[in-house]
Amino acid sequence: MELHLKWLAGLFLSLSFALVSNADTAPRFKKEKIELSYKNHKKVLTLDVARSMNEHAYGLMNRTKMAADDGMIFIFKDESIREFWMKNTLIDLDIAYISSAKVIIDIQTMKAVTSVLQTNLPTYPSKGPAQYAVEMNSGWFKKNGFPVGTTLRLLSGPTSKK
Repeated sequence: MELHLKWLAGLFLSLSFALVSNADTAPRFKKEKIELSYKNHKKVLTLDVARSMNEHAYGLMNRTKMAADDGMIFIFKDESIREFWMKNTLIDLDIAYISSAKVIIDIQTMKAVTSVLQTNLPTYPSKGPAQYAVEMNSGWFKKNGFPVGTTLRLLSGPTSKK
């Protein structure tokens, strides 16, 4: 009986450790100021920034809501065709793919995953090479007047260039 209790206690501690470790896998995103500009229309946003592979993979997972002007900018080291999916993403998002010249080349609406058991997730590839991607609430780019052709300027952080 004592051996059985020790085994159960060990199992409980192992599971507790695994749960705590899983919680730690969510990155702590830094913030980055960006400016979107289209014709005479400009808007400055402060977004979560994903630079590392771990941050890129985690993205906006597990969020149940975002404020109107919240979102995330994904910064990649080079320009390439990018492909995003919505694993564990609970809200509909718009994604703007942005070239190395910092011009929006494509905007797509990505649908939230309806079940954590869903395995055949749709992907959303960029229509051309992109070095940046910005995810916002669904409909944000249209509502705020920032179509394809909008330019991006990084205003803070080590990759900022004016």
